Amino acid sequence: MTRAAVLGSPVAHSLSPILHSAAYAGMGLTDWSYGRHECDEQGLAGFLAGLDPAEWAGLSLTMPLKRVAMASAAWVSDLSLAVGGANTLVWREWGWAAHNTDVEGISTALIEAGITTPRAAVVLGAGATAASALAALRELGHGGPVTVLARDTTRTREVAAAAERLGVVTRVAPLAKVEEYLDTDLVVSTLPSGAADEYVEALARSRADLFDVVYAPWPTKAAEAVAARGGRVVGGFPMLLHQAVAQVRLMTGIEEVPVAAMRAAGEAELARRA
Repeated sequence: MTRAAVLGSPVAHSLSPILHSAAYAGMGLTDWSYGRHECDEQGLAGFLAGLDPAEWAGLSLTMPLKRVAMASAAWVSDLSLAVGGANTLVWREWGWAAHNTDVEGISTALIEAGITTPRAAVVLGAGATAASALAALRELGHGGPVTVLARDTTRTREVAAAAERLGVVTRVAPLAKVEEYLDTDLVVSTLPSGAADEYVEALARSRADLFDVVYAPWPTKAAEAVAARGGRVVGGFPMLLHQAVAQVRLMTGIEEVPVAAMRAAGEAELARRA
């Protein structure tokens, strides 16, 4: 049996087991299994040390493990180093390799929605996902400055450092002044569920498309407001789906992944939970 799993804290809500299991079924990998394990930053090194490498193909990592994962890896991808976080560990004969597939998840989700090269962009939030969003915008060819709006502008050091490594010019401003910065093509909200509700009226008056990383409950109030005025809206589920597709490729070494089956399984699970 070849094993993989998602680690994080909390992790019970994760859709990763549904998505990866659907991929294995569609690929005929009947001897593969995917689970979930509660694990915090202090517990990651011990968890990895307790695994039998002969059984394990890889691990998906959610918060709060994306930064500490790099310290546990024998090799870290350039993208992970630039972004400042890894969401995937893949076992190789020489140790764990750390990758970031969040960036591919974001860029693929945007392309899928027809949002290919936004000329101007605003990112709400300044955490690890915001850094991945900056990298995704760079990959889409966005060459202008990106405005990062944070609740506390004194806590933006890590995202600013990631932007510098990525070569992305950013300006930081208070999230409370969001309305002053919405004359833009794209708003990327990396805020947790409900946190963007107070900015709904401002988003409704804006001309911007919206990428909201929240996937449940969906749609968010912000997504409803933007869609109601005809703006394009991308939710967190396509990002989650496509980062999982990239993880399956890394862990299995197989390029042909049943994306449609994974999407159907994820959507069915979200509908069941709703």
